[in-house]
Amino acid sequence: MPLHVPPAPAPALRSVLTALGSPTAVREAPTPALRVHQGPLRPERPLPVHVLDDVSRRGTPRTRLTGWRFLIRGGEHALATADAMLTPDGWAFSHFGEGPYVSAIERALHQAESVPTAYQPRLLSVPELYMLTLWLHEDITADGAEGCPGAGDLLVPLAPAPPGIAAHRPHHVAELLSRLTLRLTPASLLGSPA
Repeated sequence: MPLHVPPAPAPALRSVLTALGSPTAVREAPTPALRVHQGPLRPERPLPVHVLDDVSRRGTPRTRLTGWRFLIRGGEHALATADAMLTPDGWAFSHFGEGPYVSAIERALHQAESVPTAYQPRLLSVPELYMLTLWLHEDITADGAEGCPGAGDLLVPLAPAPPGIAAHRPHHVAELLSRLTLRLTPASLLGSPA
């Protein structure tokens, strides 16, 4: 089933295109793959990036939008990512990124396209665990900048995932959040007798 990708804000896309068109921005980026690539680079697959703060919080998880991430394609494969963030003056290019999450995002999106249910893809960052997930939101008409993970949503941890969490395995929100909460249990409680 095709994913229903929400449109990125036009100013966010323009800021990324401007950065890609700037030899200085590309040359000074900490992304060797962009610097050595010969040929055109193009931003694809914009995904809203949400952050889940305070995983151990009871009740409905709360998220906040922190930006939009684009996969930067050069030829057949994604080489890097480009992030745009909202500033007081509007959307602005933030940074280029490289590393294992580039191929992990691409892989997770391909996996999600084979699922029979339609979803809206997003990225959900869990800073407390240095974790990034593909968030498959069941409301395909929702504004990509808003909302919280719902009961029918799936979270797909991206590689590298924290120890004990399988990368690229879809989880229902409640299942994964309960596992993440256990990972954040204070060490002093882990040694306590039951």
